[in-house]
Amino acid sequence: MDLPALRVEQHRHFGGEGVFGAMATEQRLTPAGKQKLEDDLHFLKTVKLPELAQRIQESNEDGDISDNSEHEDLKEEMVRVEARIHEIEFNLGHAEIVDKPGVEGLVGFGSTVTIRDQDGISETWTLVSSQEQDTRRGTISTESPVGQRMMGKRLGESFEVETPGGTIVYTVEKVE
Repeated sequence: MDLPALRVEQHRHFGGEGVFGAMATEQRLTPAGKQKLEDDLHFLKTVKLPELAQRIQESNEDGDISDNSEHEDLKEEMVRVEARIHEIEFNLGHAEIVDKPGVEGLVGFGSTVTIRDQDGISETWTLVSSQEQDTRRGTISTESPVGQRMMGKRLGESFEVETPGGTIVYTVEKVE
């Protein structure tokens, strides 16, 4: 079973800045983001890690593991899961939980914002940290191109985002 929360970004775990270097700068989470990380951590520790340990043990008992690619794959997955556990624990231990956006009507961290592009297409996004962003769930990072340009805007204000296909102009329709 492969969950989206188990995705491991190589640059985060094995970059030149150390294991947690890429995450140390962003330490804000919404309450929902904190809960999701806590749920993911619980799953990894109580289900995924024991399952992998059992599968590795079974692989060891099957005999010659010197040329067993499945065994090596299991060990690599175990390393990724353990790294994700440490990453989540670090993030939870260093996170500031931001319950509400700072200034009413001003787009900021935690704001839910409806924007409209020049073609009249509206989108609604909640601005969160890069650790909890998930476009399938309507959240984008404050570090994304749209998130960066949206920060600090008010109802009715417009902003531009450069894309490979050209400049897109968005207008803020609603800020919650």
